[in-house]
Amino acid sequence: MSNLHRLAAQAVRQALDSGRTVATAESLTAGMVSAVLADTPGASGMLQGGVVAYQNSVKEAVLHVPADLLARAGSVDPDVARAMAAGARTVLGADVGLSTTGVAGPEAHDGKPVGRVYIGIATAAGTAGFEYSFTGNRPDIRAAACAAALERLLEALAG
Repeated sequence: MSNLHRLAAQAVRQALDSGRTVATAESLTAGMVSAVLADTPGASGMLQGGVVAYQNSVKEAVLHVPADLLARAGSVDPDVARAMAAGARTVLGADVGLSTTGVAGPEAHDGKPVGRVYIGIATAAGTAGFEYSFTGNRPDIRAAACAAALERLLEALAG
């Protein structure tokens, strides 16, 4: 079992045990987080759904990320990650919203270096954004972002 699947299995179990639901909003991971959760038996009891919001227009229209925030900060930003997570939580009717945004490479984006990733978490208690810097090629960075998102989800479910 891969590390990603181990993390996902823990998250599914923890969500089911606590009776909480999860929704995702993914940019650079493009659905990897929800897919690895869905690979886990029992996921249908906790995974509400997910939005792949690769373009800013989708972040704005579907997840209600403020246009002025996107214009000011770009898509790779902790406040954008927080807004994406909050949007997923609201739009998909979940207890916990989880988001990923970042630069998988090979070029920098919005003035942010390759490997810069933000994970957002939204719960009834509020939102948080977490910054990471990963190295490697595009698949490596996307996999590392997925693992980081699952770790943050585990923390949120434990809290």
